[in-house]
Amino acid sequence: MGSGATGSGDSGRFLLHELTREESAARAGEVLVVVPVGATEQHGPHLPLGTDFLIVEHVARAAAQSARSGGRLDVVVAPTFPFGSSHHHLPFGGTVSLATERYYGALRDMAASLIRSGFRRIFIVNGHGGNQDLMELVARDLALEHPVNLAAASYWDLAREAVVGSALLNAMLPGHAGVFETALILALRPELVTQPLPHRDEAELARVAIPHTPFRAERAGFWEDIDGFTDSPDGASAELGQRLLALIVPPVAEAFAAFARLPLVDRHSHATQRQSAHSS
Repeated sequence: MGSGATGSGDSGRFLLHELTREESAARAGEVLVVVPVGATEQHGPHLPLGTDFLIVEHVARAAAQSARSGGRLDVVVAPTFPFGSSHHHLPFGGTVSLATERYYGALRDMAASLIRSGFRRIFIVNGHGGNQDLMELVARDLALEHPVNLAAASYWDLAREAVVGSALLNAMLPGHAGVFETALILALRPELVTQPLPHRDEAELARVAIPHTPFRAERAGFWEDIDGFTDSPDGASAELGQRLLALIVPPVAEAFAAFARLPLVDRHSHATQRQSAHSS
């Protein structure tokens, strides 16, 4: 797979925190490092506070293992960052959140640390909607300052075509503590799900629906008004969660591989060429 392929420096371990400093340094220049980011926040009366980071950690690691299979790609997964930009959930309690500027700064510092450690291909994979805009800004800004390739995406966006095309999910994607996330946690950590699952009838679903608009709408008190969860979680099951995970992991793995295939741009070479052309 070109410059992103597995090489002799691949020790077989794929979790960054399990490598020694020597192993990390030997692989940093070519390996793809995946940084999962999530949140610790309320997820309705039925799901654990760690829903977002539990899901994204599983997806990131499973996708990395898939991308590595058969020596296709050398990839390591950093420890999951379990906190997010979640101030909109603070009224419920149980939420640990970083303010906008602090979340941006924390994620930027983490990615910059990886760059300083020699990593040149960094993929931030997200499990919490409130992180989306900020992680994209981090990727954009650092790529303007360093000769590296950065990517940022939420796992459900990478898998959206597969999930929607399957017609398995008749609910919001991803929603919040609704059918989608409830099904995934039932599949991954059923002992953490409080029963019975909340139910909403058609009238209530219509009242709390989030309309699709060509603009971004922020309504004060919205999350409190819908009791902190979307759609009707009781439509979820562990079987649905397993089937959804089977759809989600392959396109995330392919996104890792596609990003790793992108060449690194030699800025010094381009600058030299421009200077040479100008002087001639």
